[in-house]
Amino acid sequence: MAGGLCHLANASDAGDALWTVTIAATLVPLTWSVARALLHGDAGVDVIALLAMAGALIGGELLAGAVIAVMLAGGNALEADADGRARRELTALLRRAPQIAHRHDGERWVEIPVETVAPADVLLVRAGELVPVDGVVQSERASIDAAAITGEALPIAVARGQAVRSGTANAGDAFELRATRGAADSSYAALVRLVRAAEREKPPFTRLADRYALIFLPVALTLAGLAWALSGEAVRALAVLVVATPCPLILAAPIALVSGLSRAAAEGIVLKGGTALERLGSARTVLLDKTGTLTRGQPAVERVLAYDGRSDDELLTLAASVDQLSAHVLADGIVHDAERRGLTLPAPHDAREQPGDGIVAQVDGRRVGVGGRAWLVAQGFHATNGSAAVGTAAASSAAASARSVARAASVREPPHAPPGRALVHVGVGDQLAGVLVMADRLRPDAARLVQDLHAAGVRQVAMVTGDVAAVAEAVAEQVGLDRVYAEQSPQQKLAVVRAARERPELRPVVMVGDGVNDAPALALADVGIALAGESRTVSSEAADAVITVDRIDRVAEAVRIGRRTMRIARQSVIAGIGLSVAAMVVAAFGYLPPVAGALLQEAIDVAVILNALRALRP
Repeated sequence: MAGGLCHLANASDAGDALWTVTIAATLVPLTWSVARALLHGDAGVDVIALLAMAGALIGGELLAGAVIAVMLAGGNALEADADGRARRELTALLRRAPQIAHRHDGERWVEIPVETVAPADVLLVRAGELVPVDGVVQSERASIDAAAITGEALPIAVARGQAVRSGTANAGDAFELRATRGAADSSYAALVRLVRAAEREKPPFTRLADRYALIFLPVALTLAGLAWALSGEAVRALAVLVVATPCPLILAAPIALVSGLSRAAAEGIVLKGGTALERLGSARTVLLDKTGTLTRGQPAVERVLAYDGRSDDELLTLAASVDQLSAHVLADGIVHDAERRGLTLPAPHDAREQPGDGIVAQVDGRRVGVGGRAWLVAQGFHATNGSAAVGTAAASSAAASARSVARAASVREPPHAPPGRALVHVGVGDQLAGVLVMADRLRPDAARLVQDLHAAGVRQVAMVTGDVAAVAEAVAEQVGLDRVYAEQSPQQKLAVVRAARERPELRPVVMVGDGVNDAPALALADVGIALAGESRTVSSEAADAVITVDRIDRVAEAVRIGRRTMRIARQSVIAGIGLSVAAMVVAAFGYLPPVAGALLQEAIDVAVILNALRALRP
């Protein structure tokens, strides 16, 4: 623009100097970039721009060369901005790794950096904290939330002498831990190393623009060579190269991709760049974690089983009232479910809790206990025929009716929770009054996910989970998955992704997860999608995309946006190339001088850019 103003002011020398500087400032780094790419066997879209600018500079067509330089720099800036913006938005999600530990030092506990923990150190893991290193429980018992590591939604009871892994969370009262490994050798650090190795294993990706450039480049060079050879006029070859400058490739594809990234962000899907969107646009396989992905990852009340004339709402009200004072992970689910049903919870008094076992308190003048059956019996709550029947029925079938439970009064064996469920017993007065069946709930928007993914063009939708097979199969049947891989370690999840990627008919492969144990698979997959939340760090860092809203249906939306964006990008590129080829033929016959060709190319650019911007719309 400055050069053009100088020419209008009759300062053509100054204008030419500005255009020369514009070309040179772009040509020098571009030459270096193209040379490095050619050494690696890559001949992309930048080669034609380099030849056109060099030809314009040598042939004195400075305006044409300057226009090409601005278009090239603009396209590169768009891609860099999209990539940088997405990564900046993700940095807030990458803060989960344990940073501190509390070590026993004489008569007190001292806060230390986690990297200074040594084997045999005795540590204190406070309620709600992450376990900083691998170790063995030294306290009588501990309650561990391992959902982020193993995929098990319900808390795990760990006794003295049993091992726990770093990165899991303390779901109960504070406990002492004897470290068996330092932080650098613990499970969490090993997972991070596995993520890095998987990222290095992922092959490089060829951009849409470069794929089309492999065809466009020889066509443009052949036409330019023929025009020069047959006419003997070098200016014709330059004119061909000027109109051959792949601005539809340089601009249309990046603008469509940036528009698609913005469209995805509006739906709560943050992508790390255009490459992830391109791969989503051709995804054929989607692998889904279970806990926290297809399910809520938080235990909730699945069924209330009461007896002796007491209503379900009354039993749940009493249990939730007491659990308002409990720090146990199941207590949150009970309280939330009571609130969701609109129940009024009285304030409890004189509460006494045994972490990991249960809690007893006074509610409206009645003694109410919530916890394990054996512990409640030890606290003076007597089992009756009805309580034994209810408990056994809860274990055998969470869907049993209260009437069938009452008929089973002769069964007195202590119940055991079926896979994927936990039984919380409730005592009122001096008797066991009922059972709350706790389970991890399926996300309400998960029911249509498989159908929507198939409709979007995905061939196979499978579950890959660390949870037990019985629980995984039950969830898969509800959702309608094509295949299930259960009881998978992080290494085994990695193998599933690798096997899918080795089959051309199943590539690209999308992996969706939320836990630390999903991170290696997310890193290796063609597109890794992490669900954001409180415990997501390594998974978000390893992923190519993060869903920032609590909706699993956004996975199908991401695929749809990718498909539509790439369709619009291809339309823009093909239309732009077609118009450019027509202009190249006209220039080869001498009817289109370089400057006129550059201006015509700008008109083509405007048309393809307007089309590419359609990707912004829903």
